[in-house]
Parts: sequence; structure tokens; C-alpha cells
Amino acid sequence: METVLPGSQDPWPTVHAPIHQPMEEKNQSGIIPENHLGKVIDTADSVDFDSIEQATAFYAVVSDRLLRVNAWHTLAGGGTAEFQLVDAAGGQVDRPASQGDYFRIDVPGPGPAAGGGYDWVIVEQVSSVSQSGMQSLGMRVRPSPPPGDPGGPVAHFYSEASTSSFTVTREGRRVTAGIYDRNARPNPEGGLVDRVRHLAFGLGAVTGFSKYQWHRLVRGLLMLNA
Repeated sequence: METVLPGSQDPWPTVHAPIHQPMEEKNQSGIIPENHLGKVIDTADSVDFDSIEQATAFYAVVSDRLLRVNAWHTLAGGGTAEFQLVDAAGGQVDRPASQGDYFRIDVPGPGPAAGGGYDWVIVEQVSSVSQSGMQSLGMRVRPSPPPGDPGGPVAHFYSEASTSSFTVTREGRRVTAGIYDRNARPNPEGGLVDRVRHLAFGLGAVTGFSKYQWHRLVRGLLMLNA
């Protein structure tokens, strides 16, 4: 489906090419924690527009994409994880994510026994801010047991201290999507098979898979015609 700007017959007719370069952390929503122990993984990209109106309209589109987790695999494309939004009672839902929800993540390869074959994270916080010339939406998730098993082992290749923060920010005519992993390190919990799996996947994620996954997702979030 193509998105057409107000007053235009063409989708995003005066958009500049995405900027592919390192950029400062976008933490206007205050969603990204400090890194104390573990790896930092930053992935971000931006699109510039010729008018504030176009940038504001596209910010709304990307914000909606960010919260509709079930569509992330479609946005990111083949070879990436599949995400299913699950509520606190364990039921699959199809709506924007909110605090207290879970992501059930089907990572390519074997999943953890503790998560029923899936990796799990809980949505800790969703926050937005709007000021003159700037809007930002942020969502932070943390590895967790699956819903209904709060005292069980964390079912994820990253430890419970790790977080992933997802942001969309408009500053003037620029819209930026960013994903920021903090304190990323392998999960030591679970049975022997799960611990071996977490170590292998966790190290691989730190060095490669997370960067690939998040790069593909950021590009998908910023697709002009989707």
C-alpha cells in the first residue's frame, strides 16, 4: 500500500535519499538506558523531506509501523526473525504494542526450551514526547520468561540485564528510526542445552545477527512505499 501525502498525487514526491552514516543516539523520549556491562549495538537511519508537513505525515506512518510488531518480519524481509505480539495473559493480539505486552520471537534456528521454542521479551515502557519542531516515540523491551511464568528462567539468548530500545524521531524535516541495544550479553539461565544455545546465539547476536536484524528492520520502517 502506498502512502500519499496530503495535497499530492504521488507518494513522498520530494523525498531525499536516506542517510547511511553513524548518528547521535536519539533518546528524546528517555527510553534508552545507560550501558553498564555488555555490548552496545546502535542501528539508525534517516530520511529528509522538503517540508515540515511531509516529515510530520511520515513520522506518523513510521510510528504506527514501530508499534505494529506483527508486521516487522514483513518490513524486514527474509532471513529475519518473526515477531508475534502477545498480551499479559498469553493471548496473541493484533494491535499496537503497549506496556506489559510481550514479543514472541521466532529466531531462525533452534529456540529455547524455556520459551516453548521461542525467545521472549516484555515491553517495559512506551513513551512519547512532542515539542516545537520535534516529535519522538520510544519503546523499550527486556528479555523475560514467557507470560504466565514470571518466576521461570529468562527465555532469550540475551540476559535479563539487556535491553532493546526502538525509537522514531522527527526533528524538523528529518525523520529518524533507531534501535539501540544496551548491556547486551549472553543469558546464563536455563538448562544445559538452553545455556549452550544462549551462549552461541548471544555471542553471534552481539557480533552479527542483531546488527543484521535491526538494520533490515530500520530500513523497513523507513520504506517510503510499503
